[in-house]
Amino acid sequence: MQGKEALHKRLANTRIKRITRIWIRRLLTPSLSAESLSRSFRQIRDELKFKSVLAYLPRMSTSFDRLIDSYLDTHVGITGEFLSPALSAGLHGNVVQLQKDGLMLSAGIGNDEKDQQQKTRTDKTYWLDKSHNNAFEQEFLQLAEDFIGHLNESCYAGINAYEFHYAVYEEGSYYRRHRDQFKTDDNRKFSLISYLNNNWLEADGGQLLLYPEGGVQTILPHAQTAVFFKSDEMEHEVTKANRERMSITGWLKRV
Repeated sequence: MQGKEALHKRLANTRIKRITRIWIRRLLTPSLSAESLSRSFRQIRDELKFKSVLAYLPRMSTSFDRLIDSYLDTHVGITGEFLSPALSAGLHGNVVQLQKDGLMLSAGIGNDEKDQQQKTRTDKTYWLDKSHNNAFEQEFLQLAEDFIGHLNESCYAGINAYEFHYAVYEEGSYYRRHRDQFKTDDNRKFSLISYLNNNWLEADGGQLLLYPEGGVQTILPHAQTAVFFKSDEMEHEVTKANRERMSITGWLKRV
């Protein structure tokens, strides 16, 4: 049994190295669109008989892999188990306390540019920081660092920095269609959103709408769910919330 598991591990490592070496060369080609990248990956997968290999290997089932695999397939990574129930509840409690303390502030648009009339977004934010010495923030940021390490190792993404903030959409709040990368700063490479809302219903509004090429994808902001996409490519919006909606939104950066 141990010999078979060791063989599976060696085969999996070989598969990942071969695929990602070829794929990353195409990824670094600046002229390729997101659709071309996805098509290239599928071609590489077929060339290496990826599907045949998968039939003999145990499927990697971690939330990190589900985020990355679904992103490669559809340009939108999603998993329902990124946060543990305890971590999700703890972070939710942090937001509730920040609201009570008046520390959640109206968000601005663009780097150092505030949207004074709040025509584009009406949410409130508060930045996470290890210096806060909050146990749940520390755990979340460690989780984010672990994901970045996995992303860099498996896809050579080159991420070396990040930033995250809490976001609260009070009843009636929204964020109109936009991309996450600034016009004057291209450091943001990927967006990662983690939701903190229990028992969210479609009637509660506050859906995340994403606009991959040729379609619309709707995601309800359920607790523990995470969404992952390219910051400079994926247009998205948050519809008007009919009850208070909480999340942690952040960006994986190359600086």
